[in-house]
Amino acid sequence: MAVRALGKQIGISPKRVRPLLRALQGRPAQAAIDELRFQPGPTAEQVRKLLKSAAANAENNEGMDPTRLVVVSAFANQAVQARRMRARSRGRMGRVRRQASHITIVVDEQGD
Repeated sequence: MAVRALGKQIGISPKRVRPLLRALQGRPAQAAIDELRFQPGPTAEQVRKLLKSAAANAENNEGMDPTRLVVVSAFANQAVQARRMRARSRGRMGRVRRQASHITIVVDEQGD
């Protein structure tokens, strides 16, 4: 049975997260966690936290073996944008849209 972890309203745009998540699919969970430790930037840190949470959910809630876990799917969807205003020239305002994403990671035990 697949186990998932869901991170909502993470302050990184989905466009930046998707390439990283695509690289994780089909990999062993522990190897993916180790790889993410050495990736630069806050994106990898957020994804690593979420992947560790999915592995912990599988181990504690479903009694799965953590050494046999594999990332089945990982995807990011658009979340609600925070809209802010920034002062522009001649007394006008410019809109700033801060992107956020909902990240879902699904892990399952490797089938023999």
